[in-house]
Amino acid sequence: MNHNYCIIMAGGGGSSFWPVARENKPKQFQTTPDGEKCFLQGTYARYSKVFPKENIYVVTLSRYRDLALSLLPGISEENLLLEPYSRNTAPCIAYATYTLLQKDPEAMMVVSPSDLVIKEEDLFFHTVTDALEKASGHNILMSIGIVPTRPDTDFGYIQALGGDVSSEPGKPLKVKTFTEKPSAALAEVFVRSGEFFWNSGIVISSADTLRREMEELIPEVTRLFVGWEMNLGTPDEKAFIERAYADCPKVSIDYGVMEKTGIAWIYPAKFGWDDVSSWNALYDALGNGKDPLVFSPESLVSDSDGSLVFSNVKGKVVAVKGLKDFLVIDTPDALLVCPKNEPTVREFLSKLSLPQYKKYR
Repeated sequence: MNHNYCIIMAGGGGSSFWPVARENKPKQFQTTPDGEKCFLQGTYARYSKVFPKENIYVVTLSRYRDLALSLLPGISEENLLLEPYSRNTAPCIAYATYTLLQKDPEAMMVVSPSDLVIKEEDLFFHTVTDALEKASGHNILMSIGIVPTRPDTDFGYIQALGGDVSSEPGKPLKVKTFTEKPSAALAEVFVRSGEFFWNSGIVISSADTLRREMEELIPEVTRLFVGWEMNLGTPDEKAFIERAYADCPKVSIDYGVMEKTGIAWIYPAKFGWDDVSSWNALYDALGNGKDPLVFSPESLVSDSDGSLVFSNVKGKVVAVKGLKDFLVIDTPDALLVCPKNEPTVREFLSKLSLPQYKKYR
């Protein structure tokens, strides 16, 4: 029996990729810039090369059930775990962990976001399989940490014990600290030190170890799943999960568990990785830092260094001149033009929560 499993988290929403991503079709279901697959399809196909499909679970919101099934025709319904409400990553992982333990008490699990950009896939496959092997049989929570190539303020960082040797790929190191999205000056210090890695968001552990740590550190979440042994995998599962999520707080796995546990380790890795969490991050992942990055069937772009221009409207030319470090995002019913700076964009797009913009959310 294969005891290795993959959990793909695909339930998030948000306005970071508005106006392309909307509430009814958030980023993970949107086509990637290469135009071939959506983020979720790409992630599922990637892990299908490491895990048998019956060992891959996708966790998403119940309102995305039909969309997920249409995009992943190879997945069985029992491998699609449906959350009634969005409660961040800790409840999502708790649900998946208890599901795996009911099926296989010896389960080892790789928990992954659904919207990462991964390059050098052969190196990625080696990293995942080697990290699984090194975590197996040990009472640890292993994060895959990416050796940073630049001081980036959009990513979380993990500090490892070990000084200069901490950038050696494949040698697990004890975690010292977690830091979320530092300032530019602090990110510079982190990268120069050689002790910090980008937090990939990928966690590897035995399901039982993760269960114990969650029950100790986030009992406000796990107490709501009491009775999982009798309810998961039965006709009562949906009602059970509805009750659990109704009172469940929003807690991230990093804040609730990884930052507090005493058994966090990091596996240093050097495959190409980017957490494309915003339009700005997309430019950083695919742009060259100077020239405009253009995704448009027809466009005329000039004197617009550092800008990102996107259009999914056929039969329409997008002409941009003289905009430096700007976003120009054109869709059939909405147009976004604003500076690329992420805090500015987030603050601006928060106004979409006003009632008059409901049909555009």
